Amino acid sequence: MMLKQAANPALLTATWGLVGGSAVALVVGLVAERRIAPLPLFAGLLALIFGGLTLVFHDPRFVKIKPTAINIVLGSAMLGGTAMGKNPLKSLFSSALNLSPEGWRKLTIRYGVFFFVMAGLNEAVWRTQPDAVWVLFRFPGLQILSLLFALTQVPMMMKDMKAAEAAAELEL
Repeated sequence: MMLKQAANPALLTATWGLVGGSAVALVVGLVAERRIAPLPLFAGLLALIFGGLTLVFHDPRFVKIKPTAINIVLGSAMLGGTAMGKNPLKSLFSSALNLSPEGWRKLTIRYGVFFFVMAGLNEAVWRTQPDAVWVLFRFPGLQILSLLFALTQVPMMMKDMKAAEAAAELEL
C-alpha cells in the first residue's frame, strides 16, 4: 500500500499542464495526420494516466514514476525485441539511417541499456531529492542526458555506415 506523499501545489499545477498539453497534443496529431504515431500515443497516454492519478489522489509520486515507466517499457522493447531477433530501432529509423544488421543490433542494445539506466536514475532522484531538484532533473536534465547519449552513439553509427558503403561499393 502506498503511503500518501504531501502534495506540492506547484507540482500539482504543473501536472494539470502536463495532462492538458498531452490531451491537446494527441488531438492535434490526430487532426493533422489523421493518425497518431505509436511513440507519441504511448507517451501521451502514459502522461494522461499518471498525471490523472496524480491529480485524483493528490499524490505526486504517480507523475514522478511516469519517466521510470516509460523508460522501462522502452528498454524492455529494445532488449526484448533484440532477444526475439527483431530490431525495434530499425523499424522506426531505417529510412533515416543506413546501418548494417550488426550496427542496428548494437545501437538497439545500447539504447535498451540506456533506457534502463535512465529509469534507475529517475527513481534515485525522485526518491532522494526534493521536488525542485527532481523537476530540474526531469526537465531539462533528462533531455540533456538523452542528447549526450545520442551524441556518443554517432561515432559507432558513422563507422558502421562507412563500412556498409564500402561493402556496397565492392559489390558493384
